[in-house]
Amino acid sequence: MLRTTIATLLATAVSLAIAPAMTEAQESEAKPATAMPGAKKSGRIPVDGVDYYYEIAGAGEPLLLLHGGLGSIDMFGPALPILTKGREVIAVDLHGHGRTTLGNRPIDLVDIGNDLATILKTLGYAQVDVVGYSFGGGAGLRLAVQHPEAVRRLVVVSAPFAKDGFFAEMIPQQESVGAGMFEMMKATPMYKSYVAVAPKPDDFPRLLDRMGELMRRPYNWAEDVKTLKMPVMLVFGDSDMIRPEHIVEFYQLLGGGLRDAGWMRENMSRNRLAILPDLTHYEAFATPVMAETVLPFLNGVSNAPSWAEQVK
Repeated sequence: MLRTTIATLLATAVSLAIAPAMTEAQESEAKPATAMPGAKKSGRIPVDGVDYYYEIAGAGEPLLLLHGGLGSIDMFGPALPILTKGREVIAVDLHGHGRTTLGNRPIDLVDIGNDLATILKTLGYAQVDVVGYSFGGGAGLRLAVQHPEAVRRLVVVSAPFAKDGFFAEMIPQQESVGAGMFEMMKATPMYKSYVAVAPKPDDFPRLLDRMGELMRRPYNWAEDVKTLKMPVMLVFGDSDMIRPEHIVEFYQLLGGGLRDAGWMRENMSRNRLAILPDLTHYEAFATPVMAETVLPFLNGVSNAPSWAEQVK
Protein backbone atom coordinates (compact mmCIF):
# COMPACT_ATOMS: atom_id res chain seq x y z
CA MET A 1 0.00 0.00 0.00
CA LEU A 2 1.93 2.83 1.33
CA ARG A 3 4.76 0.89 -0.05
CA THR A 4 3.93 2.38 -3.37
CA THR A 5 4.11 5.73 -1.81
CA ILE A 6 7.71 5.07 -1.60
CA ALA A 7 7.71 4.67 -5.20
CA THR A 8 6.35 8.05 -5.39
CA LEU A 9 9.44 9.68 -4.08
CA LEU A 10 11.38 7.28 -6.19
CA ALA A 11 9.36 7.35 -9.26
CA THR A 12 9.03 11.04 -9.35
CA ALA A 13 12.70 11.09 -9.19
CA VAL A 14 12.38 9.52 -12.57
CA SER A 15 11.49 12.96 -13.80
CA LEU A 16 13.95 14.63 -11.52
CA ALA A 17 12.54 18.06 -11.92
CA ILE A 18 10.46 17.38 -8.85
CA ALA A 19 13.40 17.04 -6.52
CA PRO A 20 15.92 19.88 -6.70
CA ALA A 21 19.52 18.99 -5.97
CA MET A 22 21.32 20.29 -2.91
CA THR A 23 23.80 23.08 -3.45
CA GLU A 24 27.50 22.56 -2.89
CA ALA A 25 27.25 24.87 0.10
CA GLN A 26 24.62 22.64 1.63
CA GLU A 27 26.68 19.56 0.92
CA SER A 28 29.68 21.02 2.71
CA GLU A 29 27.76 21.80 5.89
CA ALA A 30 28.69 19.55 8.78
CA LYS A 31 26.05 16.95 9.52
CA PRO A 32 24.75 16.81 13.11
CA ALA A 33 25.59 13.72 15.12
CA THR A 34 21.88 12.98 15.36
CA ALA A 35 18.98 13.80 13.06
CA MET A 36 16.84 15.25 15.87
CA PRO A 37 18.31 18.27 17.65
CA GLY A 38 18.49 17.60 21.36
CA ALA A 39 18.14 13.85 20.98
CA LYS A 40 18.58 12.31 24.42
CA LYS A 41 19.20 8.82 23.17
CA SER A 42 20.18 7.07 19.96
CA GLY A 43 21.35 3.62 19.09
CA ARG A 44 20.90 0.44 17.09
CA ILE A 45 18.67 -2.58 17.55
CA PRO A 46 19.30 -5.69 15.42
CA VAL A 47 16.13 -7.40 14.22
CA ASP A 48 16.18 -10.43 11.92
CA GLY A 49 19.32 -9.43 10.03
CA VAL A 50 18.63 -5.68 9.91
CA ASP A 51 20.50 -3.27 12.17
CA TYR A 52 17.86 -0.59 12.89
CA TYR A 53 18.90 2.92 13.92
CA TYR A 54 16.69 5.00 16.21
CA GLU A 55 16.69 8.33 18.04
CA ILE A 56 14.61 9.58 20.94
CA ALA A 57 13.99 13.26 21.70
CA GLY A 58 11.53 15.36 23.68
CA ALA A 59 9.37 14.51 26.67
CA GLY A 60 5.75 13.46 27.08
CA GLU A 61 3.56 10.69 25.68
CA PRO A 62 5.58 8.44 23.33
CA LEU A 63 5.19 9.00 19.58
CA LEU A 64 6.73 6.70 16.95
CA LEU A 65 7.67 8.70 13.83
CA LEU A 66 8.22 6.91 10.51
CA HIS A 67 9.67 8.53 7.39
CA GLY A 68 8.98 8.09 3.68
CA GLY A 69 10.66 5.97 1.03
CA LEU A 70 14.29 6.79 0.22
CA GLY A 71 14.25 9.17 3.15
CA SER A 72 15.28 9.03 6.78
CA ILE A 73 14.52 10.60 10.15
CA ASP A 74 16.13 13.79 8.84
CA MET A 75 13.32 14.51 6.37
CA PHE A 76 11.00 15.56 9.23
CA GLY A 77 13.27 18.49 10.18
CA PRO A 78 10.63 21.28 10.01
CA ALA A 79 8.06 19.24 11.96
CA LEU A 80 10.33 17.88 14.69
CA PRO A 81 10.43 20.98 16.96
CA ILE A 82 6.63 20.98 17.07
CA LEU A 83 6.35 17.26 17.78
CA THR A 84 9.12 17.08 20.40
CA LYS A 85 7.79 20.11 22.30
CA GLY A 86 5.18 18.01 24.05
CA ARG A 87 5.98 14.45 23.00
CA GLU A 88 8.73 11.89 23.44
CA VAL A 89 9.45 11.15 19.79
CA ILE A 90 10.94 7.79 18.85
CA ALA A 91 12.15 8.11 15.26
CA VAL A 92 13.38 5.07 13.34
CA ASP A 93 15.31 4.82 10.08
CA LEU A 94 13.39 2.06 8.31
CA HIS A 95 14.85 -1.07 6.68
CA GLY A 96 17.66 -0.12 4.31
CA HIS A 97 17.11 3.62 4.77
CA GLY A 98 19.21 6.30 6.42
CA ARG A 99 21.48 4.85 9.06
CA THR A 100 19.77 1.44 9.06
CA THR A 101 21.42 -1.42 7.18
CA LEU A 102 19.96 -3.03 4.07
CA GLY A 103 21.08 -6.57 4.84
CA ASN A 104 19.95 -9.49 2.69
CA ARG A 105 16.22 -9.50 3.41
CA PRO A 106 13.62 -8.27 0.92
CA ILE A 107 12.05 -4.98 1.96
CA ASP A 108 8.51 -5.82 3.00
CA LEU A 109 6.08 -3.69 4.99
CA VAL A 110 4.54 -6.67 6.74
CA ASP A 111 8.00 -7.66 7.99
CA ILE A 112 8.80 -4.07 8.95
CA GLY A 113 5.58 -3.93 10.98
CA ASN A 114 6.82 -6.88 13.00
CA ASP A 115 10.30 -5.36 13.28
CA LEU A 116 8.85 -2.16 14.72
CA ALA A 117 6.97 -4.12 17.37
CA THR A 118 10.26 -5.74 18.39
CA ILE A 119 12.02 -2.37 18.49
CA LEU A 120 9.34 -0.85 20.72
CA LYS A 121 9.43 -3.83 23.06
CA THR A 122 13.22 -3.67 23.24
CA LEU A 123 13.08 0.02 24.11
CA GLY A 124 10.51 -0.65 26.82
CA TYR A 125 7.38 0.86 25.23
CA ALA A 126 4.17 -1.08 25.76
CA GLN A 127 2.08 1.31 23.64
CA VAL A 128 2.76 4.39 21.49
CA ASP A 129 1.03 6.76 19.13
CA VAL A 130 2.26 6.43 15.53
CA VAL A 131 2.71 8.94 12.71
CA GLY A 132 3.94 7.51 9.41
CA TYR A 133 4.42 9.28 6.09
CA SER A 134 4.16 7.45 2.75
CA PHE A 135 6.36 4.32 3.07
CA GLY A 136 6.36 5.00 6.81
CA GLY A 137 2.57 5.24 6.71
CA GLY A 138 2.49 1.72 5.30
CA ALA A 139 4.85 0.53 8.02
CA GLY A 140 2.73 2.21 10.70
CA LEU A 141 -0.44 0.68 9.28
CA ARG A 142 1.08 -2.80 9.28
CA LEU A 143 2.28 -2.32 12.87
CA ALA A 144 -1.26 -1.34 13.90
CA VAL A 145 -2.84 -4.27 12.04
CA GLN A 146 -0.37 -6.90 13.23
CA HIS A 147 0.28 -5.57 16.74
CA PRO A 148 -2.80 -3.50 17.67
CA GLU A 149 -1.94 -3.63 21.36
CA ALA A 150 1.19 -1.57 20.64
CA VAL A 151 -0.63 1.34 18.94
CA ARG A 152 -2.85 3.78 20.85
CA ARG A 153 -3.55 6.17 17.95
CA LEU A 154 -2.43 5.96 14.32
CA VAL A 155 -1.85 8.73 11.77
CA VAL A 156 -1.29 7.73 8.14
CA VAL A 157 0.06 10.60 6.05
CA SER A 158 -0.11 10.55 2.26
CA ALA A 159 -0.38 6.79 1.72
CA PRO A 160 -3.01 4.49 0.16
CA PHE A 161 -4.34 1.16 1.42
CA ALA A 162 -4.02 -0.52 -1.99
CA LYS A 163 -1.77 -0.30 -5.00
CA ASP A 164 -4.51 1.11 -7.21
CA GLY A 165 -4.86 4.06 -4.84
CA PHE A 166 -2.21 5.91 -6.82
CA PHE A 167 -3.03 7.78 -9.98
CA ALA A 168 -2.72 5.30 -12.84
CA GLU A 169 0.21 7.06 -14.48
CA MET A 170 2.27 6.74 -11.30
CA ILE A 171 2.19 2.94 -11.12
CA PRO A 172 4.42 2.18 -14.16
CA GLN A 173 6.92 4.75 -12.88
CA GLN A 174 6.97 3.12 -9.48
CA GLU A 175 7.35 -0.34 -10.96
CA SER A 176 10.35 0.79 -13.02
CA VAL A 177 12.41 1.69 -9.95
CA GLY A 178 15.72 -0.17 -9.83
CA ALA A 179 19.50 0.08 -9.91
CA GLY A 180 19.31 1.28 -13.50
CA MET A 181 18.16 4.65 -12.10
CA PHE A 182 21.30 5.04 -10.02
CA GLU A 183 23.14 7.57 -12.20
CA MET A 184 20.03 9.71 -12.51
CA MET A 185 19.39 9.55 -8.77
CA LYS A 186 22.80 10.98 -7.91
CA ALA A 187 21.45 14.51 -8.43
CA THR A 188 18.57 14.09 -5.99
CA PRO A 189 18.25 14.91 -2.28
CA MET A 190 17.31 11.26 -1.78
CA TYR A 191 20.73 10.02 -2.84
CA LYS A 192 22.67 12.87 -1.25
CA SER A 193 20.98 12.43 2.12
CA TYR A 194 21.49 8.65 1.94
CA VAL A 195 25.22 8.71 1.30
CA ALA A 196 25.68 11.30 4.05
CA VAL A 197 24.58 8.86 6.78
CA ALA A 198 24.27 5.30 5.40
CA PRO A 199 26.47 2.60 6.96
CA LYS A 200 27.30 1.40 3.42
CA PRO A 201 26.73 4.22 0.91
CA ASP A 202 27.51 1.86 -1.97
CA ASP A 203 24.30 -0.04 -1.15
CA PHE A 204 22.14 2.62 -2.81
CA PRO A 205 21.72 0.75 -6.14
CA ARG A 206 20.74 -2.37 -4.17
CA LEU A 207 18.24 -0.27 -2.21
CA LEU A 208 16.68 0.88 -5.48
CA ASP A 209 16.35 -2.74 -6.60
CA ARG A 210 14.72 -3.76 -3.32
CA MET A 211 12.30 -0.86 -3.43
CA GLY A 212 11.41 -1.67 -7.03
CA GLU A 213 10.67 -5.26 -6.04
CA LEU A 214 8.43 -3.98 -3.25
CA MET A 215 6.49 -1.66 -5.54
CA ARG A 216 5.89 -4.31 -8.16
CA ARG A 217 4.01 -6.53 -5.70
CA PRO A 218 0.20 -6.25 -5.74
CA TYR A 219 -1.58 -5.55 -2.46
CA ASN A 220 -4.92 -4.45 -1.08
CA TRP A 221 -5.30 -4.08 2.68
CA ALA A 222 -8.96 -3.04 2.75
CA GLU A 223 -9.98 -5.96 4.98
CA ASP A 224 -7.10 -5.23 7.35
CA VAL A 225 -8.13 -1.58 7.61
CA LYS A 226 -11.60 -2.66 8.74
CA THR A 227 -10.11 -4.52 11.70
CA LEU A 228 -8.48 -1.45 13.26
CA LYS A 229 -9.95 -0.60 16.63
CA MET A 230 -7.73 2.31 17.66
CA PRO A 231 -8.54 5.88 16.48
CA VAL A 232 -7.03 6.57 13.06
CA MET A 233 -6.37 9.85 11.26
CA LEU A 234 -5.70 10.11 7.52
CA VAL A 235 -3.80 13.12 6.19
CA PHE A 236 -3.31 14.01 2.51
CA GLY A 237 -2.33 16.99 0.42
CA ASP A 238 -5.04 18.40 -1.83
CA SER A 239 -2.72 17.70 -4.77
CA ASP A 240 -1.44 14.34 -3.55
CA MET A 241 -0.48 11.40 -5.74
CA ILE A 242 -3.30 9.42 -4.15
CA ARG A 243 -6.62 9.53 -6.02
CA PRO A 244 -9.33 11.53 -4.18
CA GLU A 245 -11.77 8.64 -4.62
CA HIS A 246 -9.31 6.33 -2.88
CA ILE A 247 -8.87 8.77 0.00
CA VAL A 248 -12.63 8.82 0.55
CA GLU A 249 -12.82 5.01 0.35
CA PHE A 250 -10.00 4.73 2.90
CA TYR A 251 -11.90 6.99 5.31
CA GLN A 252 -15.13 5.06 4.76
CA LEU A 253 -13.39 1.74 5.48
CA LEU A 254 -12.60 3.27 8.87
CA GLY A 255 -16.27 4.16 9.42
CA GLY A 256 -15.98 7.84 8.55
CA GLY A 257 -17.82 9.77 5.85
CA LEU A 258 -20.83 7.43 5.86
CA ARG A 259 -23.48 9.82 7.21
CA ASP A 260 -24.03 13.27 8.65
CA ALA A 261 -22.39 13.58 12.07
CA GLY A 262 -25.47 15.23 13.60
CA TRP A 263 -26.02 18.59 15.27
CA MET A 264 -24.84 17.19 18.60
CA ARG A 265 -22.07 15.16 16.90
CA GLU A 266 -23.99 12.05 17.91
CA ASN A 267 -22.97 10.21 14.73
CA MET A 268 -19.40 11.51 14.72
CA SER A 269 -16.77 9.00 13.71
CA ARG A 270 -13.88 8.56 16.11
CA ASN A 271 -11.56 8.68 13.09
CA ARG A 272 -10.44 11.78 11.23
CA LEU A 273 -9.62 12.91 7.70
CA ALA A 274 -7.51 15.98 6.92
CA ILE A 275 -6.88 17.41 3.45
CA LEU A 276 -4.08 19.98 3.64
CA PRO A 277 -4.39 22.78 1.05
CA ASP A 278 -1.69 23.74 -1.42
CA LEU A 279 0.38 20.60 -0.80
CA THR A 280 1.59 17.73 -2.96
CA HIS A 281 2.80 14.30 -1.87
CA TYR A 282 6.36 15.56 -1.99
CA GLU A 283 5.79 18.35 0.51
CA ALA A 284 3.38 16.99 3.12
CA PHE A 285 6.11 15.62 5.38
CA ALA A 286 8.16 18.83 5.41
CA THR A 287 5.56 21.37 6.49
CA PRO A 288 4.91 22.34 10.12
CA VAL A 289 1.21 22.33 9.19
CA MET A 290 1.29 18.53 9.15
CA ALA A 291 2.54 18.38 12.73
CA GLU A 292 0.08 21.05 13.89
CA THR A 293 -2.78 19.16 12.22
CA VAL A 294 -2.12 15.78 13.80
CA LEU A 295 -1.29 16.85 17.36
CA PRO A 296 -4.85 17.58 18.57
CA PHE A 297 -5.90 14.14 17.32
CA LEU A 298 -2.92 12.46 18.96
CA ASN A 299 -3.68 14.30 22.20
CA GLY A 300 -7.32 13.23 22.09
CA VAL A 301 -8.73 16.74 22.02
CA SER A 302 -11.11 18.55 19.68
CA ASN A 303 -10.92 22.20 18.73
CA ALA A 304 -14.43 22.18 17.28
CA PRO A 305 -16.51 25.22 18.36
CA SER A 306 -20.02 24.92 19.79
CA TRP A 307 -22.82 26.93 18.20
CA ALA A 308 -24.89 26.50 21.36
CA GLU A 309 -22.21 28.15 23.46
CA GLN A 310 -22.30 31.21 21.21
CA VAL A 311 -26.00 31.76 21.77
CA LYS A 312 -26.75 33.46 25.10
